[in-house]
Amino acid sequence: MSAIAPQEVSATPPLPPAAALDEVLRHASPAEVIAAALKVVGREHLALVSSFGTESAALLKVMADVDSAIPVVFLDTGWLFQETLDYRDTLTRQLGLSDVRSIKPLEETLSREDPDKELWFSDPDACCRIRKVEPLARALKPFAAWINGRKRFQGGARVDIPVVEQDGARLKFNPFANVSPEEIEAIYKLGNLPPHPLVASGFLSVGCMPCTSRSEAGEDARAGRWRGRAKTECGIHTTPTS
Repeated sequence: MSAIAPQEVSATPPLPPAAALDEVLRHASPAEVIAAALKVVGREHLALVSSFGTESAALLKVMADVDSAIPVVFLDTGWLFQETLDYRDTLTRQLGLSDVRSIKPLEETLSREDPDKELWFSDPDACCRIRKVEPLARALKPFAAWINGRKRFQGGARVDIPVVEQDGARLKFNPFANVSPEEIEAIYKLGNLPPHPLVASGFLSVGCMPCTSRSEAGEDARAGRWRGRAKTECGIHTTPTS
């Protein structure tokens, strides 16, 4: 009897231009955007990247309703709040997510570039690079497109994000680009979604422990990230992944 050859992963399908997809989907609902991404790219070539932060459950719920087997990439930087790790596990169970991949920075990189674990203070851009940007690029290698949860109402560099954009050789889908805070609140309510445990303590946006603080009344939701610095993004949305 002849040996059975291992099953090969199908080749990446030809991808349409991001601008053309954006033109078609710019007024689509988040669920419609995710469904379109699945149809264009295919599940094995598509990933959703989630921080399991304060608004993440809404996007994960919409995705799960479309296809709960879409791979979810979670960047475990080594500096996350324990509450975030617990929240990841809670949402994974509640939403029935079947392929959550927790990606960590390489130990050899941490030992070489951040042996004293103080890079977050001396060079936060470098800290984000080795703990988030490089691990994400590694995690996305098998994929032709990815989904993220940025919203225009978050302000800063996110004000003008399209629904679909080019990310190097990949497509990048922003299904929540057009949503409002009220719409996100409605998704939480209708889906009976638990809030991130730190929201009750005044954290409106949660990242790594050393670079996250509470937001004051009237502040932008992301004001508590890298407080006192000009930095507003970690780099995964400003550096092409391929």
